[in-house]
Amino acid sequence: MASDPGAGMPAPGEGPRPSILVIRQGAFGDLVQADGALRDIRAHHPGAQISLLVAPQFRRLMDRCPHVDELIVDVRAPWLRIGDNLDLLRELRGRRFARVYDLQDSQRTRLYRRLMSPGLQWHGKDNPGSSAVPDRSAYARLLARAGVVATHTDAPDVGWMADDVSALLAASGVEPGYVALVPGSSARHPHKRWPHFAGLARRLVDGGRQVVVAPGPDELDLARTLPCKVLLGPTGFLDWFALAGVLANAAFVVGNDTGPTHLAACLGTPGLALFGPHTSAQRTGIRMRAFDAIEAAELERLPVDEVMRQVATKIAL
Repeated sequence: MASDPGAGMPAPGEGPRPSILVIRQGAFGDLVQADGALRDIRAHHPGAQISLLVAPQFRRLMDRCPHVDELIVDVRAPWLRIGDNLDLLRELRGRRFARVYDLQDSQRTRLYRRLMSPGLQWHGKDNPGSSAVPDRSAYARLLARAGVVATHTDAPDVGWMADDVSALLAASGVEPGYVALVPGSSARHPHKRWPHFAGLARRLVDGGRQVVVAPGPDELDLARTLPCKVLLGPTGFLDWFALAGVLANAAFVVGNDTGPTHLAACLGTPGLALFGPHTSAQRTGIRMRAFDAIEAAELERLPVDEVMRQVATKIAL
């Protein structure tokens, strides 16, 4: 008799490992926030082959994730590229998955559900973008419906991402106790950028703290205007794993609503995220453990004094 995919490891002689698909294609911050759900799925299916459907730009990142066995890349080709979409669908159908956890819940993944094998156990996230519910809470509901105990879902811990950056910090003259700033965001979202990080950096330095920033390609020019140490690697920008190491070792992080700030929260580093009216901190789930947020009706009018007051309640200056 075939084993129940919810039961994990099949008994000896009962056939191959059950095959489980998890869908979370991106973005970076969303994948980081999904760590706890992936951990709980892994614990519920200890003997299963767990595949993660992910966007190609996150393949290297998620290849390190200890909760999945393999990655299937979904380029999310335009629908008119029929051949590419049919190739992916044939691959998904050919895997004969016993169960699917759809943490993405998009129009595309709902179409995949209709086109994959009939009778497939499909557990989808139900959390529209207009909802104020954090995705982590929606994951917990999804897992409960599937009979999975959500022990870690609300407390992601991506320590597996952090490289040892002691040599990088030493070479840059950075000592323990530094504050890391995340002053940028994707160039597509300039409205997420608080424009007063230079003033904040000066206040922190005056208070005796070293300040560092590890910019991405969209943020280098901005980072160089700040009175702080700009951390780059020997071949250019830090990769995700070195960035995680820098954030994990910081005494505090202040950043915009962007992927590295969510990464810091999921590493357990104390910090503060700055939000304008584009979304709510509640919806993003950024508040966890020692991480908090300030929300402002007009982000550009949020004063440095207010941010400093919040920082000073968390660390000595």
